[in-house]
Amino acid sequence: MFRIKKILSISLLLITFLMFGCKENQNKKNVKEKKLNVLFIIADDLNCDLGIYGNSTVKSPHIDNLGSKGIVFKNVHNQYPLCGPSRASIMTGMYTDQTNIFENNVYLRSAIPDVITLSQRFRQQGYQAVRIGKIFHYDNPSSIGTSGCDDIYSWDQTFNPYGRDKKEEYKINTLSPRKYGGTLSWLAAEGKDEEQTDGIGATKAIEYLDEFAKSGENFFLAVGMYRPHTPFVAPKKYFDLYNREDIEIDENSDEYLTTLPLSAVKSIRAKKNQIDLETTLAKEIKEAYYASTSFVDAQVGRILKKLEKSGLDKSTLVIFTSDHGYHLGEHGHWQKQTLFENATKVPLIFSGAGVNSKVKESFCPIELIDIYPTIMEITSIETPKNVVGKSLVPLFKNSENNIRNSALTKWRNGYSIKTKRYRITKWKEGDQFSYELYDHKYDKKELNNLNDDNGYLAVFDSLKAQLEIRIINSKLTPSGIGRQRKNVKALDKAPNITYGDIHDKNGKRTLIKQ
Repeated sequence: MFRIKKILSISLLLITFLMFGCKENQNKKNVKEKKLNVLFIIADDLNCDLGIYGNSTVKSPHIDNLGSKGIVFKNVHNQYPLCGPSRASIMTGMYTDQTNIFENNVYLRSAIPDVITLSQRFRQQGYQAVRIGKIFHYDNPSSIGTSGCDDIYSWDQTFNPYGRDKKEEYKINTLSPRKYGGTLSWLAAEGKDEEQTDGIGATKAIEYLDEFAKSGENFFLAVGMYRPHTPFVAPKKYFDLYNREDIEIDENSDEYLTTLPLSAVKSIRAKKNQIDLETTLAKEIKEAYYASTSFVDAQVGRILKKLEKSGLDKSTLVIFTSDHGYHLGEHGHWQKQTLFENATKVPLIFSGAGVNSKVKESFCPIELIDIYPTIMEITSIETPKNVVGKSLVPLFKNSENNIRNSALTKWRNGYSIKTKRYRITKWKEGDQFSYELYDHKYDKKELNNLNDDNGYLAVFDSLKAQLEIRIINSKLTPSGIGRQRKNVKALDKAPNITYGDIHDKNGKRTLIKQ
């Protein structure tokens, strides 16, 4: 009898152990399932000309819808208005004076070899980190189809789309023959979305989402669009969304230039063949930029539709942004590389799982380096010590919360901060310093430099002191960054080759494809 009781007791213990063991395994499985995924979408050279940012001309329904379901940040600024340096800052959460990357075509690890990038951090946590298209720097469009200046240590898998826009590059209208990326160029293209480079990238993103839905793997999926960066190429149907005659071009007076520091003038007069464009031509080019924006919006819509259809929307945090802003004739300038609002300001939307925001929009000054720590906090992953950006999560809870009083941007020998109301910019010119001051309450276009206005003397002194502190802090060495190398040179570049052109043995073009 005793032996029977003993056997029963042992059996009960085994059953209990198995039950608790199964429950523990189930709990572990549930913990794994509760990890949030991340869909990070970044456009190239996209400014805030979007419906959700108050532009009534641009058609951007999918981006607008994404913003309506999350939180839209409306005072966000990049740290350097140039693709490569800005993207390095986004992916490391550090200022350009800390990454030491001030040019395009600089490999990240050449400057900061030990840094832990945003996607690398997810790799460290057992996620599949996947890159589609342009996340780190690419020469756009010449490097399309290649890995550009990618960081191979940031990804498990990569995909480099190459579409009809590259194969038919010879058809593109341009202000400088066979020049596309650094000058204004545009084309209303034949064919379907899916034939374009960004359309191919969106299709690949959809395929990956299908894979992840089936496998249950946690993922950090980064999708880098190549538009609306020049050349402004999109299928004709996106051009048909706009009436060219309704598109407005800012008028500018050269007298206004006399109120600016010499460095500011140089920044908005650097592109000689883009100054004083004839109005009809300027409208055609701006229409092409808007068409490219709507094309990007459509590709974002395709990806988000698949995210929802797969059911992954319930477990995926979605971020949408751009690397810097873009002038479309404002200040008499086109493209980026200035310290005016047009070049510094970018869209930023957080939506999807993990956001649960009580606030729909925020006007707090934000920096793109804040994306990294925000994603870390939402996904409950410890932020690396080198990240100096600040989490935006407090802003999700209360619109009155502030994480900083200003957003800092650098361009060459100048620094600028934007507060909720003001912008102050400092330029070093030889042994002297020159300043700009703008009051956005009365001057959102930043055309009236108040630097010498006695009525703003107290404001100027206060902002000047704040700017100095911001500059000093942006140069501090981040904890745990490891090696930092200064004066890293950009890669030597060969001339762009348009597909179909023929060159002789010396590289001289002998036939231009028509």
